[in-house]
Amino acid sequence: MLEIIGFVLAIAIGISLGMIGGGGSTLAVPVLVYLIGISPTMATGYSLFIIGATSLVGGVRYSMKGLVDFKIALAFGVPSIFSVYATRKFVIPAIPETIFELGSFVLTKDSLVMALFALLMIAASYSMIKPSKSKPGQMKGPKFWGIVLLEGLVVGLLTGLVGAGGGFLIIPALVVVAGLPMRIAVGTSLFIIAAKSLIGFTGDISNYSIDWSFLGLFTALAIVGIFIGSRLATIVNAGSLKKSFGWFVLVMGIFILGIEFLT
Repeated sequence: MLEIIGFVLAIAIGISLGMIGGGGSTLAVPVLVYLIGISPTMATGYSLFIIGATSLVGGVRYSMKGLVDFKIALAFGVPSIFSVYATRKFVIPAIPETIFELGSFVLTKDSLVMALFALLMIAASYSMIKPSKSKPGQMKGPKFWGIVLLEGLVVGLLTGLVGAGGGFLIIPALVVVAGLPMRIAVGTSLFIIAAKSLIGFTGDISNYSIDWSFLGLFTALAIVGIFIGSRLATIVNAGSLKKSFGWFVLVMGIFILGIEFLT
């Protein structure tokens, strides 16, 4: 029964991406862990593929409308891709299964991954709940490109560790630092998320046994969801939806911390 609910929520993951351009991974990892029963480390890898493939579909739709800045996507995406691949290929496998023990408390690798993910959810919820005051930046030259490259590396590291697309970090950077209009920032972000997530996922292929039939079905449902979400975005107030989803993400982040450390 829980698995069926998980597959239904796969559509909700795509709807979230289609309507507000993010939030998919904040649903994907908890669904995969708590409803499907996949280990957190594997779930973060699966999330990369699911969010990457779904974002690619969304990115293509934006590019067909001329709403993608490929030059910025390349500058941001290349260091991000390098960072996420290295994290999935080398850093995650190097983390010991048991981090440390203190009396009856044991911090495991899986608990650490879920704790980091929960903290990222809480940070993401803040950016969704608080009204955006980001204004297009005017920065140019070497400093501009240096900040873009650094942002790419940091977002790639976070993506690799917790399997989150990082749209809530990418979009403000594209608006404030790169000076992109919001709609172009969203379209460009989807391409960055797609590239770094899918390539980062390849770092898992040699380390884990992938259930391709499950992953393909789950991803297909999420892709169906992004088409539904894109359609709903034209008739539902995106600002109100984003704020409501932000509160949901905040509650989920606190809930995950409670499950991992208070039960």
